[in-house]
Amino acid sequence: MAYDFFDIQSLQEDYDIELKHASGKEGKGSVPKSFWETYSAMANTSGGYVFFGIKEKSKGAIEKVTGIEDVNTFLKEFWDGINNKQKISENILTNECVDVIEISGKNIVRVYIPQATRTQRPVFINSNPFAGTYRRNYEGDYHCSTEIVRQMLGEQTSDTKDAVLLPDFNLSDIDLDSLNSYRQIFLTRQPTHPFNDCKDIEFLRNLGGWTMDRKTKKEGLTLAGLLMFGKLRSILDALPNYIVDYQERPRAITESRWVDRITTDFTWPGNLFSFYRKVINKLYQDLKVPFVLKGDERIDDTPVHEALREALVNAIIHADYNGTCSVLIVKRPDLFGFRNPGLLRVPRQDAIKGGISDCRNRNMQKMFQMIGRGDQAGSGFPKIFRGWSSQHWRSPILEERMETNQVLLRLPMSSLLPEEIVSQLKDEIGESFDALTRGELIALVTARTEKCVTHGRLKELTKEHSADLTRILHGLVEKQLLVSEGVGKATFYYLPGEHPIADEFGAGVASSVHKSISSVHKGAGSVHNGESSVHNDSVFDNNVELDSLLSDILASVSGKKRVGQQVMLDTIVKLCKVKDLTAKELAELLGRSQETIRSHYLNKLCNQGKLHRKYPNIINHPDQKYLA
Repeated sequence: MAYDFFDIQSLQEDYDIELKHASGKEGKGSVPKSFWETYSAMANTSGGYVFFGIKEKSKGAIEKVTGIEDVNTFLKEFWDGINNKQKISENILTNECVDVIEISGKNIVRVYIPQATRTQRPVFINSNPFAGTYRRNYEGDYHCSTEIVRQMLGEQTSDTKDAVLLPDFNLSDIDLDSLNSYRQIFLTRQPTHPFNDCKDIEFLRNLGGWTMDRKTKKEGLTLAGLLMFGKLRSILDALPNYIVDYQERPRAITESRWVDRITTDFTWPGNLFSFYRKVINKLYQDLKVPFVLKGDERIDDTPVHEALREALVNAIIHADYNGTCSVLIVKRPDLFGFRNPGLLRVPRQDAIKGGISDCRNRNMQKMFQMIGRGDQAGSGFPKIFRGWSSQHWRSPILEERMETNQVLLRLPMSSLLPEEIVSQLKDEIGESFDALTRGELIALVTARTEKCVTHGRLKELTKEHSADLTRILHGLVEKQLLVSEGVGKATFYYLPGEHPIADEFGAGVASSVHKSISSVHKGAGSVHNGESSVHNDSVFDNNVELDSLLSDILASVSGKKRVGQQVMLDTIVKLCKVKDLTAKELAELLGRSQETIRSHYLNKLCNQGKLHRKYPNIINHPDQKYLA
């Protein structure tokens, strides 16, 4: 099969791509040692392609096609290595994943590395998961922290997270009003079910909310029972980081201001069943969706209502309640947003396609299913996408953020080509607007309505071929109608002067605040504007003053090998108030490794809303900085 340079370039925005020279000592081709780290990293992230026999000039750019001279010897070395348990923990490749292609008349070995399953991760090298587990980010392969490896191992061995026995928690930790409300719904839905005759403990046991250790004979609530029906104080005793949060925001922009909020403030029971009942009514309220008639009967439960119900239940039952960020539900005039801690347990494409159920909290899933909310068939996301499609709204956006261990789902309530946005673009572009293709127009409208557009997002919204999408996006950049940032799969595009710096899950940094690319600190809407702003250039007249301020802040940690976590967190926030800093700059200032700063401190502060990323749409942006 013959390829050309453009084929690889178009693949780069659709898949993760790695180019390896792989010439070997004799120049005939050999598997480089660095490949095994790449194999681990791609398998533990979202998969990708490796091309052997291409020399890379810069990230993703081809300098020279060298080829693999002795392909048969190379392939034998490759398969020997991939099946060597001392070298790599898991072979997740099939024969179809490896083939030989032709570029510029030379043989190139192409390897497709799929995303490893939950039970296969972590994929690691050299027989040591803590020293040999890698992931991919924009910069390449990076070594996973002990915390991330433990998360993978925990997910690998645990089919359900919520079945654990809490031996010191009993019926006194249950909010009986919540349990009785659930039982009433259950009775109404299934009046002849035998569970209705059970006492509370037996009822909970049948649902998976109560259990007994058969060896020790100890019994008590499960995590599922406590989370679904418990008192807030009891839940916090078991899970100190537990937070659920609903925010109704008044405008179609990113901001932290809300007009209605439900959170764990002890004014209501605080458990997940109560949260669901409160929030679902808020989501349905003012929903401008025409009702459906079945004969003469009005059916209020439209596909959109079903989609919102599935999205809310999904966020609750798939959340990792041992995580550090909250379950957050956002309602805005233009969209609904759902965030939960914990990554998807199946590849994103499989989750959207449906048919595979691998729930993190199966007992809670069963509890919702028993009252007609959700099922166990892996049909949640297909129902959400179908519900949104029924209104001809823009396709939902499902995103995994591996750096922060979160899943985000956005449900925009706007059409693919809103008349108002199309009219705005026509006025701004002028005469050349009429020459735009439908694909180009969809790209520009998406950049305006969603603040940016990517190759992957455009693929979801159009039926264009991957290579054609690359041509569309690159062509719009050449016409200066879009600006691009990032490389390869991490590339995103935005309208000139409308740089996206936050999303609806951010904590108050307004989107599209930069009025022009040449003047990013100018304009009434800018978060950097104002005489009192610590980011105002006038604050620092010279580097001496800046160095002095940074030194004063660092006094509490300088020269100390061990510093309390809270002290370090407070110090980082103070530093970022003085100056927007990268993870590398913070690591140098604080005398810690970049990975430690990122995984132990920066992610936590961003989850808490105390720091914001300059480029939230591309967390691993090479120029990523952190703002307080």
